[in-house]
Amino acid sequence: MALLEVNDIHAYYGNIHALKGVSLTVEKGEIVSLIGGNGAGKTTTLRTICGLLHPRGGNIQFDGEDLSRVPAHHLVGKGIAMVPEGRGIFSKLTVQANLELGAYTRNDKAGISEDLEKVFHLFPRLAERRTQVAGTLSGGEQQMLAMGRAMMSRPRLLLMDEPSMGLAPVLVDLIFATITDINKTGTTILLVEQNAHKALQVASRGYVLQTGEIRLSDTAVALQNNAEVRNLYLGIE
Repeated sequence: MALLEVNDIHAYYGNIHALKGVSLTVEKGEIVSLIGGNGAGKTTTLRTICGLLHPRGGNIQFDGEDLSRVPAHHLVGKGIAMVPEGRGIFSKLTVQANLELGAYTRNDKAGISEDLEKVFHLFPRLAERRTQVAGTLSGGEQQMLAMGRAMMSRPRLLLMDEPSMGLAPVLVDLIFATITDINKTGTTILLVEQNAHKALQVASRGYVLQTGEIRLSDTAVALQNNAEVRNLYLGIE
């Protein structure tokens, strides 16, 4: 049984049919990438998995439990955390306060302190800026903070939405290296990313989403060698 099973989900924004029978799986310990163009439904897929949008059809299974109608704020305690597009940090709070809010479902003070130091080890820049107001951080530092905050809940499944958006190339490389490091600690990751080249480099498998439907699914290596993917998403003819 896969850790995450998305089975034929249909999601709507009002009367707009955004997801039209999307199915995908993520095995425990994997990085799976979901790629596609603007408006393909990638963010909607993540929003539906994490409970911000409930499917009108199909179901979502997490470790064998149906989460299709579970409110978003309950899913963190079940082991699902999301790094949203645009980071969503609390700009008027300090770096450390943002990280501590990531552990709001926990009451194990010793464990929270331990995980805080793990985040600072993972992101040394955040350690240097722990008392700095988050809104004054650079874009790359804010992305690190959003990732670190999600890790503070000790997620079993980390959903990541466009982590490289708006970042300089050198920071993009750093963010993707860190995604790999997070996965090596045992965290399963479902990654939505416009930078298909980077997304498929770090993933074991991938899905291509077009207009709310899964167009292709295969190993990351096979997708990188697929003529359609190379032409449409990797810029290679």
